[in-house]
Amino acid sequence: MSSTITALFDTRAEAEAAKARLESASFDTDNVHVHDQSSQGFRQDAYSTHQDRGVWGSIKNAFLPDEDRHTYEEGIRRGGALLTADVHDDKVDDAVRILEEANSVDIDDRSQQWRQSGWDYAGAGTSVGGATTAAGLFGARDRDTTTGSDREEVIPIVEEQLVVGKREVSRGGARVRSYVTETPVHEQVRLREENIDVQRRRVDQPLSAADGDAFQERTIDVTATGEEAVVAKNARVVEEVVVSKTVGERTEDVSDTVRHTEVEIDRDNATTTGTTGYTDRDGMGGTSGKY
Repeated sequence: MSSTITALFDTRAEAEAAKARLESASFDTDNVHVHDQSSQGFRQDAYSTHQDRGVWGSIKNAFLPDEDRHTYEEGIRRGGALLTADVHDDKVDDAVRILEEANSVDIDDRSQQWRQSGWDYAGAGTSVGGATTAAGLFGARDRDTTTGSDREEVIPIVEEQLVVGKREVSRGGARVRSYVTETPVHEQVRLREENIDVQRRRVDQPLSAADGDAFQERTIDVTATGEEAVVAKNARVVEEVVVSKTVGERTEDVSDTVRHTEVEIDRDNATTTGTTGYTDRDGMGGTSGKY
């Protein structure tokens, strides 16, 4: 899952430099944007509301309280630049550290300085550049009771919703490596051999007529043969190792807690005047009790 982080800078140049730092740290700059007075939706004479989100209309995942939104808008109105970045949850800390090192504005200290000089984000009647600003959805609206008007204080009812996503993680693996070894092999084979034997034997007998050419020269050639071992190797496939993976699905139960705002209403009938009920502006109904 991803989160949107915001940072205010005194100048757009500083915001662009911070964006470059995020890019150098391998953050996806397609999800990093810089907003200033030239950005679509920004209004010099009014703050954003939940109906008219103003400059926040292009920032899809930024869900901030009215006070925070209006403080950032006041920073833009005073010449600053707002940087927003959608980053994965496990990289939020790295992104925050980079933006702090990039000379981002401490928004709490800065807003305190503005308040000391007379600025207040909330309520109708706050003047911005000579114009009256629009109050936020949860802003306060006052009317003097001495003139028969109403004084209304609004408490936001906030409820969290559990969003369960999924991401791919490593579950281990297998590595199969093949290599060649040599094993000595001993075999026996019978080989045939021929040997030439030459002998001289003493003979004492008269020369016969058939030996009439006994004094003729002659040559006898005898060739001996033998067998020798011939080694050859034949390779055969005797086994296979098959590596594969299967894909399955499992169901996992996810348990967590979500928060919501409850309101308790205690009335003192001895001091209460006027209507005894309250009006649920969120359309939840009811005139008293707890929700």
